[in-house]
Amino acid sequence: MSDTLSDVLRAVRLRGAVFFAVDASAPWVTETPAAAEIAPRIIPGAEHVIDYHVVTAGSCWGGVVDEPAIYLESGDIIVFPQGDAHIMSSAPGMRGVPDVNVYRRYGEEQFPVTIRKQGGGSEHAEVICGFLGCDARPFNPLLATLPRVIHVRGQAVGDGVIAQLVRLAVAETATRRSGGECALARLSELLFVEVIRRHLATLPPEHSGWLAGLRDEYVGRALGKLHDRPAHPWSLEELAREAGMSRSTLAERFAHFLGMPPMQYLAKWRMQLAATHLSGSTIGLAELAERVGYGSEAALSRAFKRWVGVAPALWRQGKRGAATGASHAAWLPP
Repeated sequence: MSDTLSDVLRAVRLRGAVFFAVDASAPWVTETPAAAEIAPRIIPGAEHVIDYHVVTAGSCWGGVVDEPAIYLESGDIIVFPQGDAHIMSSAPGMRGVPDVNVYRRYGEEQFPVTIRKQGGGSEHAEVICGFLGCDARPFNPLLATLPRVIHVRGQAVGDGVIAQLVRLAVAETATRRSGGECALARLSELLFVEVIRRHLATLPPEHSGWLAGLRDEYVGRALGKLHDRPAHPWSLEELAREAGMSRSTLAERFAHFLGMPPMQYLAKWRMQLAATHLSGSTIGLAELAERVGYGSEAALSRAFKRWVGVAPALWRQGKRGAATGASHAAWLPP
């Protein structure tokens, strides 16, 4: 059976980039605009950008604009999965001046770029700021279930995987060796996966959503089957049998966690798979239809337009334009 979380991360094209290393002394503040404003400058072609910050020395505060700030210590990670405008600062309640022009590459300067904010005070902090690009549409079940802020405490991870990844990121940032940008990008992806794993492990029992469904014995098994064989002509009866429960119980349990029936989830997931192939390959529509469970090009085109809002060819055309920096606002449905 497939690893469902990995399957989703591949399909939504998760990719990382690390842009800034902040070296600051109090008082200091940085305010990051909403991800939608800076995504084209950071990771061209990415529909959505997730911001994260790793405190590598000292302490600071971080949080969504107009929301209470969170105290962060060395080793802490704060992630903004929904791309909210947010603030990192030496004290709570501070505001900065967001500038989208900061988020562009200057000549051939190697990343991460060090930003020094010297307020003159004795309190010092060092922060690595990174970004993750992914597809948000037509269907990203992971993104839809994540909160606005995820905070992982350094003391909580101890000497585990996250702590080791943070140490590697600090070393790569300090040494700036050849291949460092690529290494940091991959490290940022690994950090995100570990943060999601920790978030999943700490969800309360009563929590619903895609991740909670993944953790549930029966719904998780059903999700695994759908992801393992998305082109299979599944029926609710067969899926329930594979999951080890009755049709009615599976339908009720699936809807409780995911907010939709299993067959609707499958239809949406097939559209995401189709969109991924359309965005990153030259596969023909007839072959693509077979891969995602539709018997013909016409059937795929009808389903894609019904679920996504545009024809497959137009989606592919728009994605190629977006990847080269062209505006795609005119062809993507609202």
